[in-house]
Amino acid sequence: MRLNARFPIRAAALVFAAVLPGCACGSAQTAAPSAAQSASASPSLAAQRLQDEARLTADRAAYNAIAAPAYNFHYGPRNPFVPGNITVQGTGFLQTGAFPSAEYCGTCHQEAYRQWRQSLHSNAFRTPFYRTSVNILIRDKTRGIAFARHCDSCHNPIGVVSGALTEDSKVDRSSIDSDGLTCMTCHSVLALDSTNGNGGFTLGVPSVMVDEQGNRIPGQVSFGEILRNPERHSKAVMHDFMHTPEFCAACHKANLPATLNDYKFVRAFTTYDEWQQSKFSGRNPLTFYQDSKKTCQDCHMMRVAGDAKEYGAKNGTFASHRWLGGNTAVPFYYGFSPQLQKLIDFLQTGNYLNLDIFGIEKQSDGKLIAPLGSTAFTLTPGDAVEVYVVIQNKGIGHSLIPEVRDLYESWVQFTAQDSSGKAIYRSGFLKPDGMLDPGAHSFTNRPVTDEGEFVDNHKVWTIHSVAYDNTVQAGRSVLVRYRFRLPADVKGPVSITAKVNYRHLRQSYLNNVLGKDHPDYPVVEIASRTRLLAIGANQPTPPEPTDNPDWMRWNNLGIALLDQFQYAEAVSAFTEVIKRRYDYADAYTNVGLTEILWEKYGSARTAIRKSLALDPGNARALYYDGLLQRRAGNRQLELEDFQRVVAMFPDSRDARRELGISYYQQNDDTHALEQFEALQRIDPDDLAAHYNLSILYRRMGRKDEAADQRDMFIDKKVDPGAPTYSLNYLRLHPEISTESIPWHLHSDPLSDQAKEENGN
Repeated sequence: MRLNARFPIRAAALVFAAVLPGCACGSAQTAAPSAAQSASASPSLAAQRLQDEARLTADRAAYNAIAAPAYNFHYGPRNPFVPGNITVQGTGFLQTGAFPSAEYCGTCHQEAYRQWRQSLHSNAFRTPFYRTSVNILIRDKTRGIAFARHCDSCHNPIGVVSGALTEDSKVDRSSIDSDGLTCMTCHSVLALDSTNGNGGFTLGVPSVMVDEQGNRIPGQVSFGEILRNPERHSKAVMHDFMHTPEFCAACHKANLPATLNDYKFVRAFTTYDEWQQSKFSGRNPLTFYQDSKKTCQDCHMMRVAGDAKEYGAKNGTFASHRWLGGNTAVPFYYGFSPQLQKLIDFLQTGNYLNLDIFGIEKQSDGKLIAPLGSTAFTLTPGDAVEVYVVIQNKGIGHSLIPEVRDLYESWVQFTAQDSSGKAIYRSGFLKPDGMLDPGAHSFTNRPVTDEGEFVDNHKVWTIHSVAYDNTVQAGRSVLVRYRFRLPADVKGPVSITAKVNYRHLRQSYLNNVLGKDHPDYPVVEIASRTRLLAIGANQPTPPEPTDNPDWMRWNNLGIALLDQFQYAEAVSAFTEVIKRRYDYADAYTNVGLTEILWEKYGSARTAIRKSLALDPGNARALYYDGLLQRRAGNRQLELEDFQRVVAMFPDSRDARRELGISYYQQNDDTHALEQFEALQRIDPDDLAAHYNLSILYRRMGRKDEAADQRDMFIDKKVDPGAPTYSLNYLRLHPEISTESIPWHLHSDPLSDQAKEENGN
């Protein structure tokens, strides 16, 4: 027997159903009862509801009687959806037909439906890009379709909870596969599973209406009833948590559990964590800059104009259901021109990056000339120069680039050419076959297997290590250095240009999926900056409107140097900030932070004291002061510092962790336990929380909880053998091995392609 996607479902709402003239209602509609009928039905309404609920329970039981015997309970009957984290309301599978279709919702929400149809959510499952990778997993002889529940818990949740992901499935998947994340996927979520990701939510029996008592009415109801009671419709499909980043975290955070890879916990992507640690969350005192709070929804579901056919509009606007981001490949593949253009506009007009050609260093004297535009200098033919390009992740609430970095492609394109257009140096160009110059600086990573091989085609269950990860976290900066020699016959001025480009997806993966004979996929320029270098004297020039002020340019250089472990140079850069803004407390904090990492604790204390003198309540300076007080043995002052930071930032992971350590070291187990439990609520994967809770629970006689925390610590800590896998890969790929070194130089000679273009 084949279980049809529209498996019959009786709705308890039938007693309320009514039809507006000319309204095409769903399959569950009935004619409106007369006044007499309504009056006579009222006394038995509760009894009728119980009867309808009983029928619904029977329908679900009948569905499960067919689906369950044919289902592969690979992880046991109590874990039907593992290795995903998704769960359902009640017992057993949910019928595919229990979910009202997107077309049903689109009757009243026409604009939202049109936007959703072109969005990545709508096409989360059917695209060849996703299907290629998940089919490899399904066809893997050591795994199979049961393991795909890990991926599909987010890409096709209805397929998972309906029991469709099993060998010889009896479920008709034709409609659910084409819709991916349909309206009633998100709008049926009843609860969130902390912030564990991997589909960490509970799907309820779908409902578009509640009754007068607030009880959810399963299934479809007539549109007339919804229009007469919009507040009851809203109560059924909207929950406060849907406006929070934690709702997005249910899928936009992922790990690779041992149940998937037969190895151990491996982090996949942590977009939510990156936001939580960014300046936009308002939860982290340690960011280099502060900003107004923004959630995922503020950027990716911005309110847009809604027309009269969009009943979800308020005051003429409604939350966009395009979820604009970076996936240009899917709309390009399907020919969704409106979605593609809006994505390109979103990427190009968001002011997400600040690209600064900060300075140059002449090899003849090794002195940094900076910042360019504010500093006079001289260049002569034959000079060997090193250009400092600083890229600030200024306006993105997560890393550049987030999520599946092994598939996405973002890189720096750098060119230097003389006044005749003759190329002097190039990096980050695309070859004629569409492949990226291997020497380009790219904001990607390279996951590898235990054999030291690149994990191609997104076979995530084979990942054992990451050879390098060159992404730039929110609010931080990266320094990219290029060195070349000016020709003896150079014709000035020399134009140097740096761009940050983005392509979804990398060319080799597009070739794997589509073959080599496919159109060129869009390359979007996110940011660019050009400077002219005169041969001879160069005088200061006015800044462009997009340029940061000089103090911030130095600050961003210092941040980049700090992340590249160049501590002396970072202190010098932050000192330049102080020269320009002596009253800027964070400049002194940045010096103190750098010197703590450099283990120069005496001068670090001096810097932090100066910061606190300027701003006594500065939580960031108080945090680092707490670390210094701990090292000096000032236990009470240490405790007071961290207590103050936690009071101001109760969701700070770092402050909770350090306050817990302070209590632990002072033998205050009760308060230490409180902090580590709070830390675990904020970040369920924090190793310090697992480790310390395992000890504290055991001391308190809570042996089972202690064992659970111990096991999670062992599972989640980094495999000590992982670096070996990465080294094996880097030895085999010397052309990109320098990308694994934080402080590296791009100084390859002019490419053969450029030489040919120049006629050499």
